[in-house]
Amino acid sequence: MQIAIVLFDRFTALDAVGPYETLGRLPGAETVFVAEGAGPVRTDKGDLALMADRAFAEVPHPDIVVVPGGPGQTPQMENGTLLDWLRAVDATSTWTTSVCTGSLLLAAAGLLRGRRATSHWLALDFLKRFGAEPAEERVVTDGKYVTAAGVSAGIDMGLTLLGRIAGDEHAQAVQLLTEYDPRPPYDAGSPHTAPAHLVERFRSRSRFSRTWSR
Repeated sequence: MQIAIVLFDRFTALDAVGPYETLGRLPGAETVFVAEGAGPVRTDKGDLALMADRAFAEVPHPDIVVVPGGPGQTPQMENGTLLDWLRAVDATSTWTTSVCTGSLLLAAAGLLRGRRATSHWLALDFLKRFGAEPAEERVVTDGKYVTAAGVSAGIDMGLTLLGRIAGDEHAQAVQLLTEYDPRPPYDAGSPHTAPAHLVERFRSRSRFSRTWSR
């Protein structure tokens, strides 16, 4: 089984690395990082890069597709090379997945029309523009499409899909060995529990608060 994790300029590191560390531990699976061209791809912070092993054209039939999000997602909404590749590989993939605003790229490719999906809380409503049904949940499965909410939810998505494919015990073993036992020092990981002034600050500064179109 081949897992293809998409990279693009200014993606968010954990969006890609979370599924890599969980779903990537699927027995016998090959994980490849793919981009328009092979080579290093910078994250949204600019001081970290991941290496794209292959170009899109070199990975025509992955079994699992993982699309991260990040600030660089917005210009990718018009990237025909990426969107065409997503449509092509989705035709034969077993699972097509995303983390954070990566779901907007799946939606822009026309893959989530009529389906339930999630995204980062700041971007959730934008799924409607592409005919998807926003679901305010951490991980949403609709058919072969598995979408995760913001950033850290990619770990949950990876474990969820790992359990579906390899069984609950294997997924539990991966969770145990990665010691994924989150106990955050603050109850501020959701717009429903975070201080209201912080929620409003980030809403007002978000790229999604401005007029944005496909």
